[in-house]
Amino acid sequence: QVQLVESGGGLVQPGGSLRLSCEASGTIFRIFAMGWYRQGSGKERELVAIYFWSGTTNYGDSVKGRFSISRDNAKNAVYLQMDSLKPDDTAVYYCNAEGVTTVQTQGADYWGKGTLVTVSS
Repeated sequence: QVQLVESGGGLVQPGGSLRLSCEASGTIFRIFAMGWYRQGSGKERELVAIYFWSGTTNYGDSVKGRFSISRDNAKNAVYLQMDSLKPDDTAVYYCNAEGVTTVQTQGADYWGKGTLVTVSS
């Protein structure tokens, strides 16, 4: 089955940068989109960025101009470059793969375990 492996989280000072990675393992025939969501303490899970395999990207309003999502089709991977980080960016970041087709399923969704990003001085 498909697994999403995340890496890159950690502690960073305000104004700093981090780069998150997410690779989807398994035999995958098709993906509709991959992206990142986050959930801070006491907050709802929100969209950070999503990369549709058609080439379109969407960003949450709070991260526009600071975060950038990219992809590597050969690795079924997405990356999130986070610049000018603020304390409000502190959250668990979850990788998501949407509309995944494998030998066993069609149009299934998968979530990573999450990686913690802490922005603090």
